[in-house]
Amino acid sequence: MTATTRTLASGTGWHVADVICTAGVGDRPFEEAHRDFCVAAVTSGTFRYRAQQGTAMLAPGALLLGNSGTCYECGHEHGSGDRCLSFHFEPAYMERIVAGVPGARTLTFGAPRLPPLPTLAPLLAEAEAAREMADKDAFEELSLRVAAAAVATICGALPIRRAPSRLDQKRVAEAVRRIELDADGPISLSALADETATSPYHFLRIFRQVAGMTPYQFLLKTRLHRAAVRLRLSDEAISAIAFEAGFNDLSTFNRRFRSIMGETPGAYRVRRAGRPKMRRNSGSAEAQSDVGPHQPGR
Repeated sequence: MTATTRTLASGTGWHVADVICTAGVGDRPFEEAHRDFCVAAVTSGTFRYRAQQGTAMLAPGALLLGNSGTCYECGHEHGSGDRCLSFHFEPAYMERIVAGVPGARTLTFGAPRLPPLPTLAPLLAEAEAAREMADKDAFEELSLRVAAAAVATICGALPIRRAPSRLDQKRVAEAVRRIELDADGPISLSALADETATSPYHFLRIFRQVAGMTPYQFLLKTRLHRAAVRLRLSDEAISAIAFEAGFNDLSTFNRRFRSIMGETPGAYRVRRAGRPKMRRNSGSAEAQSDVGPHQPGR
């Protein structure tokens, strides 16, 4: 069996890996054991998955569901190779997720897979895009959302739209202030949840409900907004602005900035900076501006 596993991101009680398998029709199925709970999104290829819950054929868009401590077998009788985005959760971490899903009562998965469902498609597309962009900071939230979506779907739980309590609103407000103060440094979802004395999934759920976006989306928005302001007001190098805003590398900043702002940081600076356009008369030192008075230092 030929498979490569590359860890994309990890934290206390969870990790996510990119798993590429090149096994073909002539290869014997292999047996392994799930060390943790596993929710694996199939992004390409097909394979047969047999576990304690039953046997299923998995195709792109499906979710493989694995229970901690159980054995499983994968085979490729009908085609060669597959690729999965595999989310893993230690039992104690998974228990906290299940506790936060309205209507969920059991920790174990009762089925071996979830078929490709339209309701899960946007979330899985977001996760695959994060893999391709090497956006490791996004995976803590994505892992919680994928696990919770799998739990809610498999048990038939329906989201309950309760108004956020005053305590939850206070928790989110405190988290927002924390992000605003420390947006240029590392801020994890689990750290924010610990500071508000809630489980990571509960915190993620109430933050989205109150703020209208996830904590990571709010952090990213804050960083990009501050970088955009600096681009307008400063002649600093774009790389310096990116690093000071909290981005770890320039390529990630460029991609994120373009996806949100619709243009590259350099193009944004040129078009939005509002620099006076100067023109000189031939043989004269006189300069005129067609956009207003000259601004010192620009």
